[in-house]
Amino acid sequence: MTTDTDLTTGLDALLPSLRELYQDLHSHPELSLQETRTAGVVAGMLRAQPGWEVTEGVGGTGVVGVLTNGEGPTVLLRADMDALPVQEATGLPYASVARATDREGNDVPVMHACGHDMHITCLLGVTALLAHHRDGWHGTVVAVFQPAEETAEGARAMLDDGFAERFPKPDVCLGQHVGPFPTGVAVTRPGPLMAASDSYRVRLFGRGGHGSAPESTVDPVVMAAAVVMRLQTVVSREVGASQAAVVTVGSIHAGTKENIIPDEAELKLNIRSVDPVVRERVLAAVRRIVTAEAEASGAPKEPEITSLGSFPLTVNTADATATTVEALRGALGEQAVLTLSQPVNGSEDFGLFGTELGAPSVFWHFGGADPAAFAGTTAESLASRGLPPEIPMNHSPYYAPLQDPTVELGVRALLGAARAWLAPGE
Repeated sequence: MTTDTDLTTGLDALLPSLRELYQDLHSHPELSLQETRTAGVVAGMLRAQPGWEVTEGVGGTGVVGVLTNGEGPTVLLRADMDALPVQEATGLPYASVARATDREGNDVPVMHACGHDMHITCLLGVTALLAHHRDGWHGTVVAVFQPAEETAEGARAMLDDGFAERFPKPDVCLGQHVGPFPTGVAVTRPGPLMAASDSYRVRLFGRGGHGSAPESTVDPVVMAAAVVMRLQTVVSREVGASQAAVVTVGSIHAGTKENIIPDEAELKLNIRSVDPVVRERVLAAVRRIVTAEAEASGAPKEPEITSLGSFPLTVNTADATATTVEALRGALGEQAVLTLSQPVNGSEDFGLFGTELGAPSVFWHFGGADPAAFAGTTAESLASRGLPPEIPMNHSPYYAPLQDPTVELGVRALLGAARAWLAPGE
C-alpha cells in the first residue's frame, strides 16, 4: 500500500506555480455567474494535467474534470470560484483593482474576500498530484469547480444542468473552506456544520406627502423602523435559549429628501438557523411581524415579501466525517484538527451535491491566518470560534489568507482527505 507522502511527492516543485496561480486569481476576481476568465484558467490547467476529461459550461460557468484510474470508489472534490462586490483594502502587491457590472446594472468593485481563489488553487494542486501519481491510488475523481456559491445559485445550477446523468456518481463528496483560523489548523464537526440562510426583500407601502403634514400621510419610514425594532424580538422572545438563530436587517432604503415623506420603504433581511423547526418558526414570525406592522400603520396595501435566495443547512455525514478527520490529522498533524463545539452561522451550498446525488458529504474549514496572532488562544477557544477580534473575517475588505503556508497546507489537507477514500495503489 502506498502512503499519503507518496502522493505529495513533487508538491514542493509545484508550489511556485501554485503561488503564481493564486496571485493571478486574486488579482482577477469575478462576480457570481460571471466567472468566465476563471473558468477558462481552470479548464486550461486541468487539460494540461494528464488524463483529465474536462467539461466546461456546466451550470453556466462551472467546470468539471473527471480522472478515471481503474476500479475503485468515486470521490467528488469541490471548489467554488466566485468573488464578492467588495473594495479590497489589504494592500497586497497583487490586490484586486477589478470592477464589474452587477446584475442590477451597478458598477461595483470586486474582490476575492472569501478565499475562493485559495480553494481553486488548492484543488488544482490536488488534481495535478493525483494525475502524476496514478500508481498510488485507484478509483475516479470528479473535480468540481463551482460558480456562484456566494449567491447560493451555483450548486443548484450545476445539478439542474444534468450533473447526475453527465458525471460519475460519487461515493463521497468532499469540500473545504479557508477561514480566519491559524494556518495548519482545520475545524469541522459531524452533523450540522453551517447554518441555513434565507434572504428576503420587503417592500412596505405608505402614502407620501409633505414632511410638515405627516397626519395626511402613511409614513413608511416609521413603519420600517417599527418592523426593524420588532424583528429584534424574534430571536430573543420566540427562539429557545438552547436553540440558535440570527435575524439581520442589512439594508434599509426610503425617500430622497428630508422634508418629503416617501411612498414606500425597502428592507433586505437575512435569517440564519441550524434547525429546520426553528427555521420555519423564525420565517413565520418574520412574515407575521412585517404584515402586522403594516396593518397597524394603516398601510394602503399589504407588504411585498420576495425571496432573494436561500442556502440549505450544511450537514456532515457522521461516519464519513470520522474517516475524513482521521485523514486530515494524518495530513496536518494529530493536534491540528479540532471539533467545533457548535455549527458556524455562515452558509454554504456545497451540501446540495451530497443530498441530490445520494452520497455522504464532509466539509471542513482550514486556517489561513498568521499563527502569531493567536498567541495565548487555546484549542477550546478556537473550537468555539473564540477568534481574536483583530483577525479579519471572510467578506472583510481586509481579508486575505496568508499565501504561505496556506496553499501548501490546503493542498495537503484536501489530498489527504481524498486519499482516505480512494482505493490504494499497488
